[in-house]
Amino acid sequence: MRTAPIEYTLRHLILYFLKLGTTGFGGPIALVGYMERNLVEERGWITKEKYLRGLALAQLAPGPLAAQLAIYIGYLKGNILGATIVGIAFILPSFIMVVVLGMLYVTYGGLEWMQALFYGIGAAVIGIIIKSAYKLTKLTLKGKALLWVIFIVMCAVTAYTEQEIAWLFILSGVIALFMLAPPQFISTKASSFIPPLGNALLQLPVMTESNLLVRVFLFFAKAGAFVFGSGLAIVPFLYGGVVQEHHWLNERQFLDAVAVAMITPGPVVITVGFIGYLIVGLPGAIVAALGVFLPVYLFVVLPAPYVERYANNPQVIAFVDGVTSAATGAIAGAVIVLGRRAILDIPTALIAAATLAVIIKFKVPEPLIITFAGILGLILFQFKS
Repeated sequence: MRTAPIEYTLRHLILYFLKLGTTGFGGPIALVGYMERNLVEERGWITKEKYLRGLALAQLAPGPLAAQLAIYIGYLKGNILGATIVGIAFILPSFIMVVVLGMLYVTYGGLEWMQALFYGIGAAVIGIIIKSAYKLTKLTLKGKALLWVIFIVMCAVTAYTEQEIAWLFILSGVIALFMLAPPQFISTKASSFIPPLGNALLQLPVMTESNLLVRVFLFFAKAGAFVFGSGLAIVPFLYGGVVQEHHWLNERQFLDAVAVAMITPGPVVITVGFIGYLIVGLPGAIVAALGVFLPVYLFVVLPAPYVERYANNPQVIAFVDGVTSAATGAIAGAVIVLGRRAILDIPTALIAAATLAVIIKFKVPEPLIITFAGILGLILFQFKS
């Protein structure tokens, strides 16, 4: 049941994403679920069709899923201005948090309590994202056998490989196109809603690697432009560059940066702000965040007009259905991957199960659950052998 009128302004949307960026725990899967529940089901601000088109676009493009979807929703309401302000509103709260944590980390020489906190929080997050993934599955698959097959295959592939393979999303869309709405001929209109996303990279500033800040920017821009998959999918890429190639951080510092990503709300990839701060202080944090999110922003706003312009084309609808089903399968597979990392023993399994039971039966705010799980983690971790 909707709890607010359908009519809304860009200001309402900005305030919503400020709140989501401040209190939205659980990583990309949970954040996408919150947007669907709040903006589609409860408020009716976004139609289910537009939400699913945005989700499909976010999965096709590289970069963090939740930030891409937020930027797209902002574009629907306010074009370039809306996409820009909504994107900033969503990212800024968690950016401030990770910079503050970076300052504390540098001042006190590490954050030993993070491991204990994440022991409880990580398990609770699994409970939250299981429910989000289930609701997303009900929303997207539409009872069509082909879409279920795509979903199951992508779930299995993601769970096995522990990564999201970009070309499989496109292949899923092509299969659905030819099976559900076979075209008489390959229409330029049907295919032009996905313009060459690679052209977006041409918009990036041309720079030389003459100083550390520029090198930091270029590295994180590459991460934002070429790493497919949401949330923790960017972690192996960051590890290879930050620790192994450039030696900006050591192993312990990098693991602490990943922990920061998991205990703060908003997009997981915002941990780049923490990493940038450890490398070059506040300017490094700003440059790293700009580097990651600039290509992400361009990959959304450049194709967005084409998505809406050809939204009612049968071939486009079939293609988007295929990609969305693949995306939903990948998200379900990611739940399995994350679960293997977060469910470590009987206490964490119980925390995850209890969280799932509570959010199914009661309307308990997720930040309250996360806080309670963190306290439990601090207590139980002391008895962990």
